[in-house]
This record gives sequence, structure tokens and C-alpha cells, in this order.
Amino acid sequence: MRRVLAVLAIGLVAISLAGAIAWFAFDSSNRRFAEAELAGTGPEVAIVIPRGTSFDGIVARLAAAGHTQASRHHWRWLAWRLDVAGRLKAGEYALDPGTTPRELLVRMARGDVVQHRFTIIPGWTFRDLRAALGRDPVLAATIEGRSEAEVMAQLGAEGVPAEGRFLPDTYLFPRGTRDVDVLLRAYRAMDRALDVAWNARADDLPLANRDELLVLASIVEKETGRVDERREVAGVFTRRLRIGMRLQTDPTVIYGLGAAFDGNLTRRHLESDTPWNTYTRGGLPPTPIAMPGVSALEAAANPRETDALYFVARGDGSHHFSATLAEHNAAVRRWQLGQR
Repeated sequence: MRRVLAVLAIGLVAISLAGAIAWFAFDSSNRRFAEAELAGTGPEVAIVIPRGTSFDGIVARLAAAGHTQASRHHWRWLAWRLDVAGRLKAGEYALDPGTTPRELLVRMARGDVVQHRFTIIPGWTFRDLRAALGRDPVLAATIEGRSEAEVMAQLGAEGVPAEGRFLPDTYLFPRGTRDVDVLLRAYRAMDRALDVAWNARADDLPLANRDELLVLASIVEKETGRVDERREVAGVFTRRLRIGMRLQTDPTVIYGLGAAFDGNLTRRHLESDTPWNTYTRGGLPPTPIAMPGVSALEAAANPRETDALYFVARGDGSHHFSATLAEHNAAVRRWQLGQR
């Protein structure tokens, strides 16, 4: 009997030892898997997990894309160790070089999805903005074929002209975002920026409301790309408005011509009346002519006090400012006609 018991004891020890060895080997294999770099990673490599995808479905997508050859048991063990099995979120996840299974599951549990960029350039028109939205390969298109009025109604801004109403900036968004969602963010950002500029405006501005401030800022944006000149450009236009002098700014004429403008502004264009032609009409045009950035808004709200009524481009991005027509004509001859 003792011999039988001894044999049984030895057998149990052997079984336990074999089990321990097997578990150690399995655990070690899982740990190596958790920290090993996934296959097929790269600077622009990502995997998209649709909503409703099961855990096994996620592993199957990784395997189908060539990112893993590990069994789902390895992934299940790792998800259990990280306590994320029921918390993985749908979305697009970057597989940067060096990404490990552990890192990927942690990202998916946090919802750290890839953020794409859409940039609105200062000076763009609404037509430019719509075209850029249509070219974006990630945004979901929803406004194609809709009129400007319909788009603004979607944003809760029924009856508001679209021109100038979207703040130039870079907006981050995950895959699946709609174009109208980016527009709404840019619209609200402009609304806030316009409020800030209007509330910080100088005293006695010849502007009736913040909409007129937006119009003036759009003209400043189109007239100069130099931040250091914008307050002086705004000062020229503010002074003209105060004394009832026409603004006579070429960008407003070009905007009024629309698609008819071929890049060559002529005297005939200056004399062709449109609601935006500030050579033929006094005061500000009826709408903005572009989307101004924050610096143009600030310049329009706080123009520099100046005796200048004219300015002309020097050809290097800067301008010469003049207080009299005679001085201005001389500057035109020098900088535009090359007569020194």
C-alpha cells in the first residue's frame, strides 16, 4: 500500500510540475507576445474598427491585414491582464513603428483614435472652403449639392450669409466626421472670435455692429498678408469711412466679379457696378469678401490712428502709405509703374 501511495504521490508531483512548466511556458509566450512589435507597422499605417465589431472580429481584422499571426487566445489573455476586454472602442487607430499589442489595446480602451487635420486658410472665400471640404478624403460628404442657404440652415444660422463666417484655423477630427460638423466648429469659433474682437474694440469706430466689423476685417485680410501692417491698413479704411470717402479697394471689386474675373483687373472692372464694388458705391460692401483670421479681426477692431488715406503695394508684400493724393500718385509711379 505504501508503495502504491508513493507512486501516486510521485505521479501527482510530476503532473503538477508538468502543469507548472506548461503554464510558465504559456505565460512567457503571452508576455513576449504582449511586448513584441506588431507586423506591418509604419508612419501612416492604421486599422479601422467599425462600430459593433466583436473582440474576435478585431483580432480577425488585425490578422487579415497582416499585423498579427498570434491566436485569439494570446489576445484574450492580454485583454484579461489589462482589464480592457469589454472596453475597446471603435475607430481608426495608428500602428506607428514599434507599436505592440499591449499599446494597441490600451489605445483602443482609451479611444485614442487617429486625428485628421483640416485647415481653413485666411482669405479663403466660402467657395474655396466648400471645394476644400469636397477634396478631403476622410470627411463624410453631406453638403454637396446643397445651396449656401441650406448649409447655413443646417448650422442653425438661417438667413446668415455664409461668406466670412468660418474662422481660419486647423481643426482636428476623427474618421467618420461629417463636413458639416467641421463647418459648425469653424462657425462657432468665428462667432466667439468676433465677439472677443467687438467687445475689445476702440471707441468711436465708424461701425454699427459686429457684422460690419467682420466685413472690414475681411477687406483687411485680403489687402495685406503682413500682420505688422494690418492695423495701419484698417486705419486707412476707418478714416475713409469717417469722412465719407469711398474705400476704393480692389479685392471688393474682384469679389463682386466672381467667376468672371480672369486674374487681370482692368479699369472697366473698376467701373462695373456690383453691390461689392467700393469704387462705385460708398461705405462697406453688404457682406464680407473672405474669411479673416484673428489678427485681421483685431486690426479692424483697433485700427491704428493715421493721417494716411492711401496705400500702394511695393512689390515685396509691404505697402507705402500716403496722406495726400499727390504723395500717393508719386508712390504709384515709383512702386507700380517703375518710374523712380
